[in-house]
Amino acid sequence: MALTDLPSTGFARGPRLGTLDLWRPIDVLHRRGSEPVDATSIAVFRIAFGIVALVAIIRFFAYGWIDQLYVDPLHHFSYVGFEWVRAWSAPWMHLHFAALGALSIAIILGWRTRASLLLFAVGFTYIELIDKTTYLNHYYFISLAALLLAFIPHDRAWSLDARRGSGTGWTPAWTVWALRIQIALVYCFAGFAKLNHDWIVNAAPLRFWLPQHAHLPIVGPLLDELCVAYALSWAGAAFDLTIVAWMLWGRSRPLAFAVLIVFHLVTGQLFLIGVFPYMMIAASLIFFGPGWPRRLVSRIRHQPATPSDPPAPGLRSQVPSTLGRLAVLVAIAVLIVQIVVPLRHHFYPGPVQWNEEGYRFSWRVLLTEKVGHIEYRVTDAQGRSWLELPAAYLSPLQAERMTTQPDLILATAHIIREYHARRGRQVTVRADALVSLNGRAGQRLIDPDVDLATETPGITPKHWILRPPD
Repeated sequence: MALTDLPSTGFARGPRLGTLDLWRPIDVLHRRGSEPVDATSIAVFRIAFGIVALVAIIRFFAYGWIDQLYVDPLHHFSYVGFEWVRAWSAPWMHLHFAALGALSIAIILGWRTRASLLLFAVGFTYIELIDKTTYLNHYYFISLAALLLAFIPHDRAWSLDARRGSGTGWTPAWTVWALRIQIALVYCFAGFAKLNHDWIVNAAPLRFWLPQHAHLPIVGPLLDELCVAYALSWAGAAFDLTIVAWMLWGRSRPLAFAVLIVFHLVTGQLFLIGVFPYMMIAASLIFFGPGWPRRLVSRIRHQPATPSDPPAPGLRSQVPSTLGRLAVLVAIAVLIVQIVVPLRHHFYPGPVQWNEEGYRFSWRVLLTEKVGHIEYRVTDAQGRSWLELPAAYLSPLQAERMTTQPDLILATAHIIREYHARRGRQVTVRADALVSLNGRAGQRLIDPDVDLATETPGITPKHWILRPPD
């Protein structure tokens, strides 16, 4: 029986204000979200997510990143409010990553899936909270997707859990739309972020990055042309802003997915952004009809393959309970948070690409080329001054990335202050930081007269960040 043939029933009236039913929109969302759809697309998303997550974990072992990023550094740059998060010492950090790999395999197989996903989300997020230096958009997406998947039923199709349970093959429609919305947020915010002067008018930073690949065969000489940088900048913005609409429209979906694959493979090759291209390719399969995996298997086997009958209309169209309505309200609240967080940079003065206040967790992908140099002038109580470089306190990666990020510059100043305090010296720490943004001449980022040792980290605007000249 087709889902469109299933009858629907009315739903109860909630509290009214005059003639307005205040619960009606919530009840509509609940009823539509409870409609049964084929569960196999959710299963494919889970399997693909697990595979990409496993590859990401293997890369940490293969490239020695566990020691380099978490074990060897003497200091870590904590997020505000998460200063209590500390890295395990060796070998516990390696065991932590090994456990994440095992959980990835459990996710692929669909074994104790909800618990595996929840543990993976917590364990992977813990890693990301250790040090702001390691922040990457696709790691943030992995944490969000794992947490979202943990609340989705996985005992319906193509999992070990389904074999132990009923395995009906049906799932509520909200499970599909929740994943689609999560992916849409990534693309839409990435596209809106590209609508800035540097990207559209100056083709920056692509005009600086693409010539670095001029040695490639066939396409290399083209990448050295300025017009190609402009074309790819505009095409990138158009892609991010429209790809969700093209993937939602059935007629354009096959071609749109082919373009999506090419886009991510090319960006992955040119910009070496890890597993992000493959994660987005795999995740975007959720935009196909919910039953596409089952239909594909059916065609390959040359035999029909359909799930059992959907739940009875009376069971799925009943009036939402208080708990059901609360679930809808919580989902709306989560969506609002995910919209507000990437927009929070508008509450800070100055351009976000310069001050980076509100830059993280905002899906600003491949937008900035910043090069910086910094040295600290340290002065003790006797008035003696000397210069110190971050490399004396930080790992090479930390020393490289902190030069352009004000909150890391502040954290490094505190590390220098604490180093001297342990030796009985009270010092002031001032920074002379020159930063070049998207090819511009170097400009001072930090007020050199401010003692950063006395400044407190937080989410409020930082008065000691200098605004760039207009």
